[in-house]
Amino acid sequence: MSFVDALCRVVSTFFGAGYAPKAPGTVGTFAALPLYLVLRKLSLPRYLLVTALITIAGIASSSRMESCWGKDPQRVVIDEVSGVLITMLARPRGFREIFLGAMIFRLFDITKPPPIRQLERLPAGFGVMMDDVAAGAISAGVLAGALKVLRRPG
Repeated sequence: MSFVDALCRVVSTFFGAGYAPKAPGTVGTFAALPLYLVLRKLSLPRYLLVTALITIAGIASSSRMESCWGKDPQRVVIDEVSGVLITMLARPRGFREIFLGAMIFRLFDITKPPPIRQLERLPAGFGVMMDDVAAGAISAGVLAGALKVLRRPG
């Protein structure tokens, strides 16, 4: 295995989280939360930049892994990482808010309502990543609305 293949494997599985025997997408989502806790300290423009770079790395690495493991392999969870980081644009603070964001993202990622499901048809890494990017964007809006209601004074 080449160095590039090994690097793509590490990135696409998010340091091995994708090898979870059950529910690797959920494991990948929750594995991304410590990363969110670090990144949320960044300014919004820097947070967006890092999230965009993770998404680009995900497109490249998942494209490479599709050639090894087949179409949209379950072991690839960098798409969940990107999606949950996008969800967290609403900047949840406490454990409950962060958990709520992760659960909203999983709901949209698993059910894939239109137009999310159609994005899976995009070629290679774009198809792997863009449905989760869209699920993250929708989840960010839902989470922002929920946080507005939850944070409203009594």
